[in-house]
Amino acid sequence: MEANKTILQMKYARIVAIFAKESGMNLEDALSFFYESDTYNLISEGIADMHCRSDEYLADELMIEYKERGAKQEKT
Repeated sequence: MEANKTILQMKYARIVAIFAKESGMNLEDALSFFYESDTYNLISEGIADMHCRSDEYLADELMIEYKERGAKQEKT
């Protein structure tokens, strides 16, 4: 299923705002992380109807991905 592009952009803004607050990042860094994330790719490609999930759920998915990347960077 393909979502309306304007509605998706509004959803992205809400997700990034939640993620920024939870992670302690500023909005610019949170937005950069979001657009480089696997979560964004899944949402934008309509995989598993991720765009239908709540903003909070998707922000939580971003936090999981953020923590996993941090753990991987610590190992290297």
